[in-house]
Amino acid sequence: MYECHENWTFIPYIKHYNAVCYANKEAKDQESFYQEHKVINMESPYIAVAPMIDWTDRHCRYFLRLIAPHIHLYTEMITTGALIHGDRDRFLRFDKAEHPVTLQLGGSSPEDLALCARMGQDYGYDAINLNCGCPSDRVQSGSFGACLMKEPQRVADCIGAMINAIQIPVSVKCRIGIDDCDDFSFLNKFIDDVSNAGCQTFIIHARKAWLKGLSPKENREIPPLQYDIVNKIKKKHGKLNIIINGGIKTIDNIKEHLPTLDGVMIGREAYQNPYFLTDIEKTFFGNTDILPREDIARAMIPYIEEQNRIHGTPEKSITRHLIGLYQGQYNGKKWRRALSEHRPIPQALESVMQIPPSL
Repeated sequence: MYECHENWTFIPYIKHYNAVCYANKEAKDQESFYQEHKVINMESPYIAVAPMIDWTDRHCRYFLRLIAPHIHLYTEMITTGALIHGDRDRFLRFDKAEHPVTLQLGGSSPEDLALCARMGQDYGYDAINLNCGCPSDRVQSGSFGACLMKEPQRVADCIGAMINAIQIPVSVKCRIGIDDCDDFSFLNKFIDDVSNAGCQTFIIHARKAWLKGLSPKENREIPPLQYDIVNKIKKKHGKLNIIINGGIKTIDNIKEHLPTLDGVMIGREAYQNPYFLTDIEKTFFGNTDILPREDIARAMIPYIEEQNRIHGTPEKSITRHLIGLYQGQYNGKKWRRALSEHRPIPQALESVMQIPPSL
């Protein structure tokens, strides 16, 4: 059993944890949020929000945790070079309300990854994930991301080095294949080699990645989804934790995958329509204590003030993550416009609180 945090217990990596609901607008400070509002579910399905570059930073994760106390969160990918040579604290610091949260690393050196995994453990992250799925040119130039799928032994060496360096779990996020290497045998060999190094959890984006000719955005949309390959991997490797990612946007999508796989990971839908996560809370975790949108927005105000006071973080760097909060709601466009114009949250709320005309 991994002791990841004073109020969190992971029983090998997935499915069992205590979730902390940190959202109560009447609480006087962050510590009272954390101590007083706990939601416990010991038989929880594993549902996560995907790591997304430029999106799932610590401010986004704090916001998403207000909406969804049970869902697992991931950092955006952080490269080993950034941690070793850059401002480590800027990249790694996070609020304890974000737990459970996994640090996703990008790199291909076993030594560097082991060092950075220790940093993540020291900062209190609950698990480490290695990115083997990002197809961007910038990532490829550093010889990591999706191109690592062509080198399963190197990935195995990286995983082994991290497992030996830390006590928290280590997982891999990958694609079903790359370029013309997209059949079952290619992915199966990758899973075989990396699991032999000790990795027990694989998050598989059910699309292959084209390393040349497609942008990262196109790689999320053009290659067809092939859920059948992910399910074949689970049947072949029944003892491994196989989590599926790609094209999951509805409750029905999640229900389709949970009976046969160990979990699901949601990408852009969680960012563009974050209140969708409340449907997941109600459906899969039995959570009836759902905060209204207005309360979530107001709960962000003291956080914004604190981040500005302590770190000098501009308000707009945080409120940009809230733009989708009123997606599909009356006056939602006014909310988006107000935040895009960098107006304070109370002013933005005034625009959406207007009563709609009678029909």
